[in-house]
Amino acid sequence: MENNQKQNSLEKILWSIAFPGFGQLLNGRMIKGIILIILEVIINLQSNFNKAILYSFYGEIDQAITITNYQWLMFYPCIYLFAIWDAYKDSGGGKSPFEFIPFVTSAYFVTVGLIYSSTLEIFGILMGPIWLPILFVGVGVTIGLIVRKILIMIFRKSKGT
Repeated sequence: MENNQKQNSLEKILWSIAFPGFGQLLNGRMIKGIILIILEVIINLQSNFNKAILYSFYGEIDQAITITNYQWLMFYPCIYLFAIWDAYKDSGGGKSPFEFIPFVTSAYFVTVGLIYSSTLEIFGILMGPIWLPILFVGVGVTIGLIVRKILIMIFRKSKGT
């Protein structure tokens, strides 16, 4: 039964990664799913996100930076990572203490990566508005896992266990 629950949660996470709101639809949360899909489409169109992705994949980072509307794209990391977390939680996951922390810290760090994406070079390479935020996901998850572990230790000590 537990293995089936993990497969169910994984399915919802993967659909949410593919498109925010799809995991909610699979969980039967139609209104929430539709709202997330609408937000994703609006932010995507207003920020020129798909064009930035295309230019980034073709290695045309300067063009990706030029066409990106950063004021709109700044909304994307929080919507995206919230949709993934929410789909996971609604499918039965997220029951461990502070399990949400790596999702939240990832949203923060992806946003910071986006802020610096037009100027920050790594090993002399300008990563742009797609690749640098993706790299910052790993930083956010790692720091989130560390923070989660610290919080669990603090709460265990405060309870005397």
